[in-house]
Amino acid sequence: MLMVMFWLAGAAAVVELALVWVRPLWRVRTAGMVLAVALTSFASGLVLAFQPNVFSALLLLASLYRIFNLSRIAEKRMHEVYLRQATRRTSTMLIGVQGVVALIWWAWHQWPPHGPLPWAILAGLQLVVALALLLSTDRTMRHTVWQQGRAHLSDSQLPTITVAIPARNETDDLQACLASIIASDYPKLEVIVLDDCSQTKRTSEIIRGYAHDGVRFIQGEEPKETWLPKNQAYDRLVKEASGQYILFCGVDVRVERESIRQLATLMIAKKKEMVGVLPARVGGSGNAVLQSLRYWWELVPPRRLFRRPPVLSTCWIIGRKVLEDAGGFQAVARSITPEAYFARRAARADAYSFIRASQASGLTSMKSAAEQRDTAVRTRYPQLHRRPENVFVVSLVECVFLVLPFVLAAAGWSFGAGALATALATAASLLLVLTYEILLLTTRTGRWPFGLIGLPASMLLDIGLTHYSMWQYEFSTVDWKGRNICIPAMHVIPHLPEIK
Repeated sequence: MLMVMFWLAGAAAVVELALVWVRPLWRVRTAGMVLAVALTSFASGLVLAFQPNVFSALLLLASLYRIFNLSRIAEKRMHEVYLRQATRRTSTMLIGVQGVVALIWWAWHQWPPHGPLPWAILAGLQLVVALALLLSTDRTMRHTVWQQGRAHLSDSQLPTITVAIPARNETDDLQACLASIIASDYPKLEVIVLDDCSQTKRTSEIIRGYAHDGVRFIQGEEPKETWLPKNQAYDRLVKEASGQYILFCGVDVRVERESIRQLATLMIAKKKEMVGVLPARVGGSGNAVLQSLRYWWELVPPRRLFRRPPVLSTCWIIGRKVLEDAGGFQAVARSITPEAYFARRAARADAYSFIRASQASGLTSMKSAAEQRDTAVRTRYPQLHRRPENVFVVSLVECVFLVLPFVLAAAGWSFGAGALATALATAASLLLVLTYEILLLTTRTGRWPFGLIGLPASMLLDIGLTHYSMWQYEFSTVDWKGRNICIPAMHVIPHLPEIK
């Protein structure tokens, strides 16, 4: 019976692969999608019903992502070429994952392990991962400390800097941001602000109100279909800027009198051409869980092994030449996090550094809970390259290595995990809590008792946010400042205006 079910599942996979790989079948993709979804649903459900275990559950879970992927065909909201490439890639990867799971299941059936050994192996892997994350976090925290250069630079030795701020529908935050910047003691500072077609006049009025302080007003243009609005605004700001270095910052950033001078001195002392900054977090009604999640993925994993240095869009500075050599913002017209591309390029030449601003630096930011939630939804799915298979794999890894250790430590004995597995899972849980505590304390996003229960809850929240972000990008809208950024990011075909 099991072989029959596997044959049925294989037939469903063949139909799906033929649909996305054979060009003539793509012409009848709607009918093919219905058939593939029906076969996949029936086969995976049948396997779980007759053989309920971890392997059949994994096969069913991967099938749900396959169905999600195929549903994009019925939606017909993306350009056809991009849609076919995206669905083909995801289908192939997910079916490949299911093939590996089926092979392991077959091997498990042929040579079934005895006793709690599998649990002990899993808990041992969890302990290894937890230790790796702790060591990675410790290294990152030591290498991202804001350390002011010892050498004092005269005004003539400092480079010219342009502070570039894109603004849309802003009010008090923009005013407070500009007020702090113009109070800077930096001697070679240019401040330009682009009004990105705000829906009210308030934004332009605020910018023009600082004209006597040297703030230059730039009127933005409506974004092109192939450009993310913020990136088009960045591109225009770069063309208008005259500084050797360009400091991009959001309206939630605040600086004190010497902050920009300290940043420039630090950059020169480190011999870097690009620096990403994590501003010190102060006050506000922001959600510490959401903020800590954002910092977790930038500061905890060993990103240097994958040549993916940490970045934040809140505040970063880059040399004009480095920016131009990388292709400027035209090279990242659709990217949600363009700074990540420039950071990777600069890191290859050891010209990039990421630093955590201290309270003494005076470089701070404050976001509300709503802004943090919107940022998480806007960035989470693009960070996974807008691929459902990546969401599946990352969510599975989070569950196995960041949530399950706590379950095994608390209740491993109840389902026969054994004393060794329980002890290893307990050790892994303690290391994960320590890692999370270090993150909370160094980024000032929480206090120590929260880490005892906060990590598994935060990871479950992250999984939920990631899936919500995926759904919004694939089937709904993701708004940024009143604009649907799915159109450029997902190659979505804009709806034509209704005829009245």
